[in-house]
Amino acid sequence: MRASCLLAWICFLFATTAPVRSAPENKTLSAQPGIVLSEPIFIKAPHAQCHASTIVETKSGLVAAWFGGTREGNPDVGIWLSRRIDGKWTPPVEVANGAETEEPRANCLNPVLFQIPGGPLLLFYRTGKWWPYVKRSTDDGLTWSKPERLYNGNFGPIKNKPVLLQDGSILSPASTEYQGWPAPDATGWDRRMWRVQFERLPVSGNREKIKATQWQVIGPVNDGTIDAIQPSILIHAGNRLQAVGRTAQGRIFQIWSEDGGRTWGKMTLTDLPNPNSGTDAVTLADGRHLLVYNHATCRPDGKNGPRSPLNVAISNDGANWQAALVLENEPNREFSYPAVIQTSDGLVHITYTYRREHIRHVVVDPAKLTTRPMTGGNWPNE
Repeated sequence: MRASCLLAWICFLFATTAPVRSAPENKTLSAQPGIVLSEPIFIKAPHAQCHASTIVETKSGLVAAWFGGTREGNPDVGIWLSRRIDGKWTPPVEVANGAETEEPRANCLNPVLFQIPGGPLLLFYRTGKWWPYVKRSTDDGLTWSKPERLYNGNFGPIKNKPVLLQDGSILSPASTEYQGWPAPDATGWDRRMWRVQFERLPVSGNREKIKATQWQVIGPVNDGTIDAIQPSILIHAGNRLQAVGRTAQGRIFQIWSEDGGRTWGKMTLTDLPNPNSGTDAVTLADGRHLLVYNHATCRPDGKNGPRSPLNVAISNDGANWQAALVLENEPNREFSYPAVIQTSDGLVHITYTYRREHIRHVVVDPAKLTTRPMTGGNWPNE
């Protein structure tokens, strides 16, 4: 970035007079065992709305990104980023937008950050025209390369992070969503065609020179009986993998692989509710699995349900989940699209959309969580 452009952005950031309101202190959250920190990533921002955060650990510390602009879908929506340096988040800067790649300018959405071990930090995102792009950073997110479009049927990770597998390859959780006309459902309406797929990158040689076209597409892995998108990948012993994620059927889906993600079994619905909203999950260093999601259901008419409360559940086996935390619980508000990682110090970092006004960052010590059983997918009473 040229010095003049950088100076212009700095002036713009500090001159803005439209602050995003800070979240009030959540006393219920701070009273729960395991909570280390809860903070907004920014107070003031040069965008009116924001959504769909992602977070990653680099050598220099945490990096978070999200999309922001006037309103989701507007052409001015770009990808914004902040770095946590010396215990504080830096002012947000725009690192990607649709004007770089498309004419007229298109909106950007759903960024995903992924640090390749021994290689660059990758930023995946897509435009409203559903073109997927990737940028690279060799200085932990301070500067970025020009965007590269993914080809050969690749979509890149859709909302949630890739995982590093035992054989050194990288597996990316992906999905597609469109209306499929040739197959109307029993009611005569055109079925929604939401499909989950995975993209595998065998890694060898110089990781600095990884090309987007090397990803191998696996799937789709569901037949459309369950409308599913935005998977997260959990890692089990014996080269077994599990993917969980969002559906339009009112419950979180799961699907299993016995061979490191090369083939997948039948997709099923879990007991956990889902109001047709994004989720994320991570396998912890101690072997447990942690899931962040809205413990709410779709409305009786089948439309999207409330995106509150926002919850954390823990499982030893990926099948039986226990209640751990309620991150947010305010009726008629949106707390959604979580991203979750575990850093090298063992702490868990969660980011999520707070009322579409800013991005919240919560730090959890998983060793201090107290869990309670959920019977039939019902969250236990306080």
